[in-house]
Amino acid sequence: MTITRRILYMEDDIGTARLLQKRLKRLGYEVDIAADGQQGLAMYEAGQYDALAIDQSMPVMDGLDVIRVLAERGTLPPIVMVTGAGDESVAVEAMKLGASDYIVKDIDGGFISLLPTVIEQAIKTKEMAEEKRRADEERQHLIEELDAFASTVAHDLKNPITTIMNYTSFLKRAQLSEEERAECIDVIENTARQMQNIIEELLLLSKVRRIEELPLEPLDMGQIVLAASERLLLMIKSYRAKLLFPEEWPVAIGYAPWVEEVWVNYISNALKYGGDPPRVEVGGSIDSDGMACFWVRDNGAGLTREEQARLFTPFTRLNQVRAQGHGLGLSIVQRIVEKLGGQVGVSSVVGEGSTFFFKLPLAENG
Repeated sequence: MTITRRILYMEDDIGTARLLQKRLKRLGYEVDIAADGQQGLAMYEAGQYDALAIDQSMPVMDGLDVIRVLAERGTLPPIVMVTGAGDESVAVEAMKLGASDYIVKDIDGGFISLLPTVIEQAIKTKEMAEEKRRADEERQHLIEELDAFASTVAHDLKNPITTIMNYTSFLKRAQLSEEERAECIDVIENTARQMQNIIEELLLLSKVRRIEELPLEPLDMGQIVLAASERLLLMIKSYRAKLLFPEEWPVAIGYAPWVEEVWVNYISNALKYGGDPPRVEVGGSIDSDGMACFWVRDNGAGLTREEQARLFTPFTRLNQVRAQGHGLGLSIVQRIVEKLGGQVGVSSVVGEGSTFFFKLPLAENG
């Protein structure tokens, strides 16, 4: 599909402006004309343009003044400065201010033939610079995330490894009864299982990063939540928790295995950080934005605004009251849901518990 470029040309010579407008339109451009700099600034603010061509010699406000105003307001669009012969110093000043390029307006009007090429090159240069900026930001984000990731994994694996080593050494040296030995072995087994869970989440995080396309389909959310709660059955019994389920669910579009992981994370957090005993309510509804919204509500201590703001930062832990968790979960939840075209969030009041939610696209007739 051909993209139509929209150009704003600021030029007080209406004859020259019309000639350029006609030529650019024949080449597929959409061109608006401003008779002076002040009008041009107003048109630029009101519309969306891919590039600006600005003549230096205009009444009310000249080309350099226009560029100065635009530079003060923020990031400049692609700008081609149009100067008269002998005005190279003006062109240099325009480039210093942030113009992409310049062209000299010759008496014969030859610049009109060259200007479309210069404008297109200015647009491409700006697009390449923007792509590089985004790539640099993404690279920096990945570096910071990798640092946080390494720190979290080192911490989360170091503790259980230390526990296993200590209990193993204790088993070798101490004279223990069969009951005491069994207790030690149980601790080692449970700690190893904790390490296995961490590793499984690492593998899931890697898979979420790597896979580009997924087989999306309408979700039977009742069955998915049931499968997630069955995986957490021992934990639910251990915490003496009460889980409440709705009779009906909205039908969303997604990828069931990953959505199950989201529920496992949310429900397990509600168990860990809920009240004593935990009361966990899950549900779903159609939100005002047309998305299917699913949530887990606990009866825990609640979270401050500052704590809520940090929750979905990669590898940030919840404040641990009695449970030694690990900081991968919410980061994975966010990546999964965003990969499925949705959003994550939390609402909480200190002393009244928290509600963690995620939104997914609604299925037709959902």
